[in-house]
Amino acid sequence: MKTYTWPPGPDFWTGEFPAHTTTRTTPYLFKGIIPEAAACSDDVLAGFETIRRAHAAHLDIKAKARVYVGEDRRDDLLPAVLTAPAWDGASFVPWMQDLVGAERFSLVINNLETVSPALAAGLGAFLRTLVDGWGFPLGGAEQVAFAGNYAGTAFGVHEGYEDAFLIHLGPNPKNFYTWPADEYEKLTGGKDPLYGDYQWLLEHGEHFVLEPGDALFLPRRVFHVGTQDQFSVSVAIPLYTYPHAAILRQHIIPDVLASLLADRGPDDALSEPSPMAAAAAGSAPVAEQLAGLGRNLLLAAADRVTDAAERHARQRWHTVLSNGGWELSENDLARRDAAAAFDPRQATPGAAVSLIAPYQLFVTDDGVFLRGFEIDLDVTSLGQDTVAALNAGESITLPADDAVLAAICTLGATGGLRIAIHPTDQEESAS
Repeated sequence: MKTYTWPPGPDFWTGEFPAHTTTRTTPYLFKGIIPEAAACSDDVLAGFETIRRAHAAHLDIKAKARVYVGEDRRDDLLPAVLTAPAWDGASFVPWMQDLVGAERFSLVINNLETVSPALAAGLGAFLRTLVDGWGFPLGGAEQVAFAGNYAGTAFGVHEGYEDAFLIHLGPNPKNFYTWPADEYEKLTGGKDPLYGDYQWLLEHGEHFVLEPGDALFLPRRVFHVGTQDQFSVSVAIPLYTYPHAAILRQHIIPDVLASLLADRGPDDALSEPSPMAAAAAGSAPVAEQLAGLGRNLLLAAADRVTDAAERHARQRWHTVLSNGGWELSENDLARRDAAAAFDPRQATPGAAVSLIAPYQLFVTDDGVFLRGFEIDLDVTSLGQDTVAALNAGESITLPADDAVLAAICTLGATGGLRIAIHPTDQEESAS
């Protein structure tokens, strides 16, 4: 079996990856590419336990768990799964079997990266080289965990709408089957998911056996399903690129129009009340007047689209990349915990500060970005060498400079920094 460097280098993304995947259009299983130190099944269960603790504390968090028995989503079982005493000293599998009252089950967790710093960092190293070597997904990426001993994926044989990697963490193997969209449609007569007994279909699919450390590339629009006999855990990393139409519809065009239609005061032509419409003339003159104003407005909007698109692209670029490539999520528990752990009183000369992996610090003409936040601070207080050292994973020693200390405190509030007490303070604490 081939041995891969970790994380994969540029040659992998520009050479081996496109060569094995027919220029990123066909599935391929990269064996043993993810080391256990970067991601393991225990990390996923630890993330699930964090969700359970957040539920007990009545915290609103982004990460969500779902329970399936067979292909049935069982929201009625979720309260017990979230509140039952933990499986300490017992295996997770019999613990779940007892709670759901079934031999086979499936636990699905969305946005696992927001409750598992270990997986955010470990798989973030993979994502960072993917971005550098292949490209940047404008919407970022997510971690979706699948844990269970299910006979088949709860979603049936279904189509994937984004390019994705399926990282298998074990401890047991998983069988995985894929079909190109045209072949699936020919075999089944359509593109709807297939549930129930699809054993006949499996012999027509491409079969992969996933073992711990494997990463299966799943291109968009490929139909797939996983089956297994024993408990195992996998983490999917879908890459959210978003249609251009969606970005224009949801962000750029509304921003341009809002700027043009903002209230400019009673003396502006667009702010004038519509005149009384002559009843005898009907609605046509009103429509003509509105159409004329609208045409002029759209002509003016066209002149502003370039600037608006550039602003939006830069903002999205730095927001996602500063968040390690993961999609920016409200109620990110790991970010909240990291921000709470940063004590600004410790930001004193001699203290050591470092970035929390996989997050990046961007200091640009547009602003300062860290962990998805755009931060309002004086960029001149952060020298290029300081920013470069932090982004290289180095720890920096804080100087006796009030401007730098203030900037570090502001950055620490994002949850993107960690601080270590310098030796003198540690000795004083011990005494």
